[in-house]
Amino acid sequence: MRYFELTNRVYIKKDIDFRRSFEIISRYISFSMAQIDDFLELHNKNRFKFYVFNNFYPIERDRVYKRGGSYEFNIRSLDESLIEHLSKFLRENINNPNFLVVETQKKEIKYSFVSELYSITPVIATMERGVFWTKDKDGDIFKLYKQLHNNLERKYNSFYNKEIHSKENFIQLLELKNQKPQTIQLTKNGKPFRFFGNKFKIIPHSDEISQKLAFTALACGLGEKNAFGGGFCI
Repeated sequence: MRYFELTNRVYIKKDIDFRRSFEIISRYISFSMAQIDDFLELHNKNRFKFYVFNNFYPIERDRVYKRGGSYEFNIRSLDESLIEHLSKFLRENINNPNFLVVETQKKEIKYSFVSELYSITPVIATMERGVFWTKDKDGDIFKLYKQLHNNLERKYNSFYNKEIHSKENFIQLLELKNQKPQTIQLTKNGKPFRFFGNKFKIIPHSDEISQKLAFTALACGLGEKNAFGGGFCI
């Protein structure tokens, strides 16, 4: 196993509020993918995209990324060809009104033991009736464990076209790191819409399947809505 990471240095063309930044980056990536026929089809289908990104960094104290400023963000994927194409097309997207990618750097990360996972963007998990898992809305931690585990199994099985199933959840220990739910804000039908999630510290089990699933979480995100920035882990 291995995954690929693309570090992107950007120039901000106008002030960007932190609350809008996930959607702005997501749309930039989606537009760049749409320039490639194979990935346009992937983007338009309701299926795993096998990539995840984090937000601009460093974050400003007032949570506004400044016009004329230089920042970075990362994209990770199991799919090397996607990273290769994005390395080119992100830099060619020069007419975007919000920011410009001025430099990209690709790195390959080979499979290794994962002792801990920290989510630095909100992890989204949808439960019954479309309710996002939060401590207040649905405090059943075992349902959350199952949801996160099953999601990673489906990602792994779908990408590698092979079946792995474990009777034991890959999570040995999970620690909730936020007091209040974290959000990713988007625009839907012209109105603000938010995904609610949480930030976790996870210690995975050490068996082979658990480690493969933990590595998959690093590669393309933990939980759902990874193509909107959800579940980016370190």
